Amino acid sequence: MSYHVVWKPLPGSQSLALSCPCDEILFEGTRGPGKTAAQLARFRRIVGLGYGTFWRGVIFDTEYKNLADIITQSKRMYRLFQDGARFLASASELRWIWPTGEELLFRFGKEEADYWDYHGQEFPFIGFNELTKQPNSDFYESMFSCRRSSFRPENYPRKDGSLLPNIPLETFSTTNPFGIGHTWVKKRFIDPAPRGTIVRQTQMVPNPQTRQEEPITLTRVAIHGSFKENPYLDPVYIAGLMNIKDPNKRKAWVEGSWDVTSGGRFDHLWDAALHVIRPFHIPDSWTVDRSHDWGESKPFSNLWWAQTDGTEATLPDGKKFCPPAGSLILIGEWYGCPPDELNKGLNMSSTNVAKGVKWVDARLAGQDLPEPEETRGKGQMHIVPGICNKVIPGPADGAIYNTGDEELSIAQKMEHQGVKWVEANKKPGSRINGASLFADMLEAVVEGKTTESGMPEKPAFYVFDCCRGWISRIPVLVRDDKNSDDVDTDQEDHDWDGTRYRVLHNPPKPAFDINMETTF
Repeated sequence: MSYHVVWKPLPGSQSLALSCPCDEILFEGTRGPGKTAAQLARFRRIVGLGYGTFWRGVIFDTEYKNLADIITQSKRMYRLFQDGARFLASASELRWIWPTGEELLFRFGKEEADYWDYHGQEFPFIGFNELTKQPNSDFYESMFSCRRSSFRPENYPRKDGSLLPNIPLETFSTTNPFGIGHTWVKKRFIDPAPRGTIVRQTQMVPNPQTRQEEPITLTRVAIHGSFKENPYLDPVYIAGLMNIKDPNKRKAWVEGSWDVTSGGRFDHLWDAALHVIRPFHIPDSWTVDRSHDWGESKPFSNLWWAQTDGTEATLPDGKKFCPPAGSLILIGEWYGCPPDELNKGLNMSSTNVAKGVKWVDARLAGQDLPEPEETRGKGQMHIVPGICNKVIPGPADGAIYNTGDEELSIAQKMEHQGVKWVEANKKPGSRINGASLFADMLEAVVEGKTTESGMPEKPAFYVFDCCRGWISRIPVLVRDDKNSDDVDTDQEDHDWDGTRYRVLHNPPKPAFDINMETTF
């Protein structure tokens, strides 16, 4: 019997993506190695093997309009097989169906609530097109509850009595680096192991079929592809990529690098070598305060700031440091998120959050007090004890002042613990103004590098190197696609809100000191 090959994978990453045995696969890299074709072929390879209606798949993008390209590619590929497959093109259908019963759906979704449109359905194959478009992992992870099948080989023997293998359950996603979801995708697939290295997670699971506890191993891998593997690409296309002006976008799309800031609002101004500095003792005449963005199911953000007044500070190496009056330095952070999670809150009460804030105030001012039991080990806290003389109240989200008929507000509950705030500036236009002012402060540091003194001439922004969480989250914030002067609010922006509140805040010279003598 002779066979006519109508499509075959390219050698290299595309072939590896089709043969990979893992449960969860990310095919990532530069533009152009054939990632979308591999995703479509990954589903098609099971069609006609005997699973029939049990082999059912869905490929997601974040918006309906974004599905147009992958649908077009599927038509080019699947019609080559001439196996009777039909595409149902109405907006309510958008699916391929085969005479043998298999079907592949194209759908859109990005919010966790979008999962409920699929709750209870069976999809042995789930795909995500350009995974970094997903703002966070909520929808992605929720869809794992649909990655299942009721197919049992013994119930559907072949005509010769032999049994099919168990139906594969797999999630296959494609992406380039860059985009609003860059950070969470990188943390899930890129950071744990080198590309091509399978990450295994074994756990004991009650097996409903055997009614026994059994070890089950889940596997995850990132497969890296490059345009250099694709002989069908026009070199004019490659030249276009290489001439992209944005250096981060060029590095992501041409090199497939994940070590970029992802299309950000501030990445053109951010230079870690200039903005990140080693901690030093804050002069007593500088203002030290804090900002707050509330969160319970989502992270809260507490940030501690020093604002300069023109007085010189002494750096750890003995050099003098004197940025212009009004410059800001982030000196400490406490972020309400488990260390190994993204955008997940601690569900801490406002009372306990206030206890932690009060303790940090005291520690920054040099008091050696035991950390409250309620906050010990909670969230991501990075501070340098004894670095300043005192801390005064700073700006907080005005939402903490809202209250019910007979209920204390969050601000009132915190004040009962000795933690006061000042209501943040959230007037119309404050989001854009805050982003613009922050950008100016970043730019002042960059421009200061070229001055004779090496110091900025305008109020500037710095961050202590101990504030690792803020440094990992703020530079990668992407622009709002509807307003490029703002930050996209779908991403993990709690630190940004706290930063924006402080940038827009004009602290008075403190008329009182926070009472550090109060016992815990």
